Amino acid sequence: MLAIANLQYAWTFFTTDITRSMHAALDAVQWTLTFFIIAQTVLFPINAYLIDRLGPRLIVTLASILVAVGWIGAGRVNSLPALYLVYAIAGVGAGAVYGGCVGVAMKWFPDRRGLCVGVVAGSYGFGTALTIRPIAYLIEHNGYRTAFIVFGILQGLVVLLAAQFLRMPPTGWLPAGWEAIKAKVKTKVQQSTRDYTPGEMVRSKSFHLLYLMMTLVTASGLMLTAQLKPIGVTYGYDKYALFGGYTVLTLTSSLNQVLNGSARPFFGWVSDRIGRYDTMAIVFVMEAITITILTLVVGHPFWFIAISGLMFFAWGDIYSLFPAAIADIFGSKHATTNYGIQYTAKGVGSILGGPAAAWLMVKAGSWTPVFWSAVLCNVIAAGLALLWLKPRVARVLREETEPPPSKMPASIGGQIEIAKTSD
Repeated sequence: MLAIANLQYAWTFFTTDITRSMHAALDAVQWTLTFFIIAQTVLFPINAYLIDRLGPRLIVTLASILVAVGWIGAGRVNSLPALYLVYAIAGVGAGAVYGGCVGVAMKWFPDRRGLCVGVVAGSYGFGTALTIRPIAYLIEHNGYRTAFIVFGILQGLVVLLAAQFLRMPPTGWLPAGWEAIKAKVKTKVQQSTRDYTPGEMVRSKSFHLLYLMMTLVTASGLMLTAQLKPIGVTYGYDKYALFGGYTVLTLTSSLNQVLNGSARPFFGWVSDRIGRYDTMAIVFVMEAITITILTLVVGHPFWFIAISGLMFFAWGDIYSLFPAAIADIFGSKHATTNYGIQYTAKGVGSILGGPAAAWLMVKAGSWTPVFWSAVLCNVIAAGLALLWLKPRVARVLREETEPPPSKMPASIGGQIEIAKTSD
């Protein structure tokens, strides 16, 4: 997960040089990240299904080749269509790595699902914080093509080696003393008593709500992920040097990824204690507030660094809360495949956060409308989490174990068979 982080989060540092090299408009270049995320997310359900069937070791091993080919290819192509293609190949590889690692965390740790998924997903943010300075150095001194090729090789090798240590728990495995643990967990987190198949999940209204919420919040975060360098260049932050030779833009990106990564285990841990949906509402409102402040202070270097970091801290939670919620509501057995379907919401959000945001900026001549669109996305998602999804999930899960009398079949042979309800 550390090794694939740059494919998404370091992308913004390549955009300006690519526009110059290929004589292309920014919104056309930004389609590269959109194709990456679409390939990552659209094929994610297939990757997740294969991981459930064949195990994470084989699939992630094959993915390491795609991760390397994607960035090495990006350093060698000379046209936008070719760049779109090789970056989409990298997206397929990144999706398989992500699905394997998150799937392992969801199944091994049902009692601390939010925290453990958050730790794994957090690595997807931390990776760029560890490597952004050498990447920026290579881009500045050797060109963006060299940076792509060198790190493409390194990242592919790391994924290949790490894949050999991945495995799923045996079928039916549960932690020691699970019955006692389960009772304690359910006082804080609502969890289903049954395992829903992917087909049952996609027919569920709870899934539709989760999908809409993840699309909205993903779009808001990707607006700044994809556009960070263009925004910084607009205000001269790519040349404004601060501590130790770091530019405002480089320092901002490093801090953003540290906070983005740390948010995932932190808010996962919080959600294990106060519930998924209250945590969602809190952090979505936090993100709306920080983006609102950013529109007012974007022209001040210090506040640009601090507030954008807080925005990424609030945004990072979605990659621990949504997979944990999917496993809570729809069970562990098909959790990898089910979250694979849910994760395609990121692909939809990438269209809004990448080329659509760049197009809006060009039309408006300002980043302000982009910021306000992100604020609106988060406010809507917070309201859906607290006012609609939370009570709906509570009602559905209650019906699973305590169906109303009208749904109880007649007693047969002195026993009553309780019919399970589906959402």
